[in-house]
Amino acid sequence: MEMLRNVWRNLKSLLSFNFASLDVQHEKQLLAVGKNLVLGMRSVNPRNLHEVEFSIFSQWGDDGIIQYLINLVPISNRLFVEFGVEDYRESNTRFLLMNNNWKGLIIDGSRSNMERVRKSNLYWKYDLTAVGQFVTRENVNSIFVDHAFVGPIGILSIDVDGNDYWIWEAISVIDPDIVIVEYNSVFGNEHAITVPYHAAFDRTKAHYSNLYWGVSLKGLTYLSEKKGYAFVGCNSNGNNAYFVKKNKAGKLITVSAEEGFVDSRTRESLEKNGEMGFCSGADRINKIIDMEVVDVRKNHKLKIRDLNKLN
Repeated sequence: MEMLRNVWRNLKSLLSFNFASLDVQHEKQLLAVGKNLVLGMRSVNPRNLHEVEFSIFSQWGDDGIIQYLINLVPISNRLFVEFGVEDYRESNTRFLLMNNNWKGLIIDGSRSNMERVRKSNLYWKYDLTAVGQFVTRENVNSIFVDHAFVGPIGILSIDVDGNDYWIWEAISVIDPDIVIVEYNSVFGNEHAITVPYHAAFDRTKAHYSNLYWGVSLKGLTYLSEKKGYAFVGCNSNGNNAYFVKKNKAGKLITVSAEEGFVDSRTRESLEKNGEMGFCSGADRINKIIDMEVVDVRKNHKLKIRDLNKLN
């Protein structure tokens, strides 16, 4: 582990850059940083996923977690699917695409974002399909079929800031070895809850605070059990949860939602006037206390303020 830390310290300065102005030479430097970090990782025996984190193109430390997992989990096919990628400058799979030469399908609700990707060098250098379409539980499987992504794949990454639970529940035509899903830590780790399904859910319109979206970690672990996955931990930022097919988890440490929960420190709340509120701690849940959620274990709706009655 110390070797990995030393590599990171020596190369850290290369990661202080403006992503929008990323040029080819700097991109090559970043990939070299990543390759060195991957090499250093081979000698570590981490106690949790946080110890293998690093970020090249991921927003947080997910690049490192993914590299660690694909070296331990038997991968069926070197294919990935990721949706909610914006313009793909920051994503969970870009380093996987460029460093490991996987084939991928990325989807975003913004057609202009996907058009930007299709016009970039990524599109001829790598086997990447970019689809501009808003994903719902009604259309998700047909999107995969239409673009020939069916059957076993290596990684599925879901980040739609809303219907994440419902979309993963609906997916049936792909069979990923590893699943990464964003969770809303504001919901805590006691209740298996999600926002109710609305096909056009938009977190900025659902509640002014921008805090009402997605699914609790316990909601995801409940669904993962039904789908045959083991929960192996979260990133240290407290927004992405990792699941591995039980028959491929091997010696990976599996944890409960309570053990693996990480409370995000991100302060992305908004005030009613649209300005940043920088809300943190229990103040976040109090802002959305009167909003409705679904208890996924009992399949019924209730207000957040009434969650204590479930205990």
